[in-house]
Amino acid sequence: MADQKPPKSDAPFATRIDPTKDSLSREQMFFIRQVELEQWKKKSSKLRARNVVTGVAIGALVLGIYGYTFYSVSQERIMDEIDEEAKRARLQGPKTGAN
Repeated sequence: MADQKPPKSDAPFATRIDPTKDSLSREQMFFIRQVELEQWKKKSSKLRARNVVTGVAIGALVLGIYGYTFYSVSQERIMDEIDEEAKRARLQGPKTGAN
């Protein structure tokens, strides 16, 4: 059932033509250009939507990395405070030959 092909028609509906080889009138060439332009507009709007979604996704990723970087740098202050406490503890401790 799936192997059956529809019967071929002799009607010239949607047959492919080569505008450079076939002799077409000016009106036919104009119509072909109009159809191609409409198809291009339809495809470009879909492509534009995809580009916007991709751009927003990349922008969100960049802002996330930027925000995380600021967050992690602000956490480094805690390490600086711990280092200062350790330094004070060493200075206040007993003096030995190893210090």
